Amino acid sequence: MTKVTNNTQSKLTVFYDGACPVCVKDRRRYEKLEGKTDDKVEWLDITGRDEELRLQGIDPDLALRELHVKDEQGQIHSELPAYILLMSRVPRLKPLAWFIGLPIIRPTLAWLYHRMVAKRLTSRIN
Repeated sequence: MTKVTNNTQSKLTVFYDGACPVCVKDRRRYEKLEGKTDDKVEWLDITGRDEELRLQGIDPDLALRELHVKDEQGQIHSELPAYILLMSRVPRLKPLAWFIGLPIIRPTLAWLYHRMVAKRLTSRIN
């Protein structure tokens, strides 16, 4: 897990599914909580950007199933570590980032997250 200790760090890039209403809603919620610090997070809609994702070292299919965040050093974080990194940048979300990183919480939350994403993608196909 990447630990973020300073709220004045450089930009993160969040790869999100702009064709997913829940994902867009989550982005807006995050931006609202983040406040006037929009220079810290760049949101990149992955829709139709398979080649660009591959160049970043991200499998396009996995990008639909897991959140991916590129940190200021260019390292890609996925799934819960990506959420933890993103949330730890916002003071109001730091306690939640800590909580979901707990060893007993993390695997359960990961399991629930994968079930929800699978359901979302299945309903998208039908």
